[in-house]
Amino acid sequence: MSLVTRWLKPATTVYAHCDVPCGIYDPHQAELAARTVARMVELIGQLPKENLSEADRHKFVRCVAVKEQHAEIVKHEIQVIWSDYFKPEHLERYPDIHDRTWKILKLAGKNKQNIDAQAAAELEAAVKEFADIFWSTKK
Repeated sequence: MSLVTRWLKPATTVYAHCDVPCGIYDPHQAELAARTVARMVELIGQLPKENLSEADRHKFVRCVAVKEQHAEIVKHEIQVIWSDYFKPEHLERYPDIHDRTWKILKLAGKNKQNIDAQAAAELEAAVKEFADIFWSTKK
């Protein structure tokens, strides 16, 4: 090992136990992402069903990409709050929080796989309920 390599090698490896050690959590990003999923489904539904123009095809592809990206954002934001924020005392008050979280993650996956206005509305509603629960624990 050269002198430079030894000099650049870290002396200690450090691990963090959470994504946001400052304790700042907010479900707003998940709510906005779920709304974006619903809006993209709505925009896709407004496109002609046949004889798409090149511009319409490009819009379709962009809307699908944005829908899938934002469904993934929902999953990430909900998982972080669920795993890092909720504590046993919250579970006593909301014993179904694990099931609610699981359902949101599954709905987000369904919205990535399909263009379904009902699934998008369900995702939006489920994320809103999750956010309401979150904010009730902050009081």
